[in-house]
Amino acid sequence: MTELLSDDQVSEALQHLPAWQRDGAELHRTVEFAGFSQAIQAVNRIAEIAESEDHHPDIDIRFNKVTFHLSTHWKGGITANDTSMAQEIDNAVEQYAG
Repeated sequence: MTELLSDDQVSEALQHLPAWQRDGAELHRTVEFAGFSQAIQAVNRIAEIAESEDHHPDIDIRFNKVTFHLSTHWKGGITANDTSMAQEIDNAVEQYAG
């Protein structure tokens, strides 16, 4: 069963996810892509990953800027599922970020 991470565990995880920030009970990251097409391609790739992991980020698309928000809503905060998905997102956006 997925458990909430302690504040110390979240801080430790963020040391390995430097592009991510904590905002209360969620992690977020904004990525700027070269254009709209690259942003959508990255979002589509991340959607595939999210489906396979059954863990879905909230995604806000603003032309070439995409903000990802991660929280395990049913647990009310940040879990290892979120930090793992953050790493997956980091790996995916490297292919498309400008």
